Amino acid sequence: MNLISGWGLHNPANVRILKPNKFEQLENIIVNSNKNSLLARGLGRSYGDAAQLKNESVFSLHDFDHIYLNKKEGFITAGSGVSIDSLLKKIIPEGFFIPVSPGTRNVTIGGAIASDVHGKNHHLNGSFGNHIKEILLIDGLGNLKKLSSNNNETIEIKNQFWATIGGMGLTGVIIEATFSLIPIKTSKMKANTYKYKDLDDLMDAMTNSQDNYQYIVAWVDSLSQKNRGVLTVGNHADDSDLLKKDPNKNILSYHSKSIASAPSILPFRLLNKFTVKAFNEVWFRKTPKEQKDEIKSISNFFHPLDGIKNWNKFYGSKGFIQYQFVVPENEYKTIFEILEITKKISTPSFLTVLKKFGPGNKAFLSFPIKGWTLAIDFPLYLSNLNQTLLKLDAKVLSAGGRIYLAKDSMQSSEMFKSTYPRLNEWREVKSKMDPKNIFCSDLSKRLNIF
Repeated sequence: MNLISGWGLHNPANVRILKPNKFEQLENIIVNSNKNSLLARGLGRSYGDAAQLKNESVFSLHDFDHIYLNKKEGFITAGSGVSIDSLLKKIIPEGFFIPVSPGTRNVTIGGAIASDVHGKNHHLNGSFGNHIKEILLIDGLGNLKKLSSNNNETIEIKNQFWATIGGMGLTGVIIEATFSLIPIKTSKMKANTYKYKDLDDLMDAMTNSQDNYQYIVAWVDSLSQKNRGVLTVGNHADDSDLLKKDPNKNILSYHSKSIASAPSILPFRLLNKFTVKAFNEVWFRKTPKEQKDEIKSISNFFHPLDGIKNWNKFYGSKGFIQYQFVVPENEYKTIFEILEITKKISTPSFLTVLKKFGPGNKAFLSFPIKGWTLAIDFPLYLSNLNQTLLKLDAKVLSAGGRIYLAKDSMQSSEMFKSTYPRLNEWREVKSKMDPKNIFCSDLSKRLNIF
């Protein structure tokens, strides 16, 4: 047995890790498995208990790592075990980028589909599932299926496609997926940064930026009185932006690496209310009021935290949770109310992130809806944390919002059922794809998803 956990490093689970490298091995394991006994796991970047199953078997699909790029049509077929990092190393030098990038490149394609990940461009491009052409999957009966949402597909296949996207790995084992890419001329980003002294102005600026920028994200100083913040907007840099500086430059070169690493054991909590308050003060002061046309690497723009290996250890040995919620656009005041609640327990979140979502997609359990999403870190050593989270849940529920399952660690099954209105539709599809309920997770048990 192996001890694993989510990225939040709490509530670990002993599991048997299975490493099949052929479809026939997967099929044999599945058809001979019992109820609630299997789950596929990627790189373990879901924060809570979504990618673990205590005392049962977990698939590692890292050997399903094939990549087939169709440059002419601008799409790619990749094995579910391929990481976004590996994919970017393949496609960026060829002049392509993924349609949606989450905040880390250390996510597998299978995990990106199962969580229907989103990025800084949701207001324009939606979530990862919007760009999937086809999914190859083994269901709970051991059947290999091609799923898509093409107009010529049956309703049953379309439903299975949308149940798998955002379905948290509970409809079957994803083998590979084909999805569209976006063409790029360089491996750089052209970014603007703006500093705001309060949240009202910051949110107004985000709204006003939507038509001009493909990528928009804001950092919020959640320990400051007025929730000051820094807005970053950007687009892919044009070749003219780079060639005029250096005509001989390889404008599609791409490198990803970590420049530092957290120690395996920290003698103290590196991130507490004092260090985070100091960090936030320095970060805000050093940021120019306005900085335009800064050229950044893709790694620095999209995945800054990947520059520090194991940064999740900074909150101490007890671990942490990340609370990410979304509320409808007209319920934006909920963001203010939740930040006020977190101040009462001096939540030392050094990376409180605000984004604006466009419309959601057809996936039954996909997280995004049109509105605002905020992500806050909560170290588990905080006193009154459970009571605080219940207050936050109540605010989100009353606003018509919900919590991101890939980040969730502590919401109740009642909260989940009240905020994902298409759950029963998903359950009906799950019962046909996995009638024996073989595929399960600690998350699905906690929330009584099926």
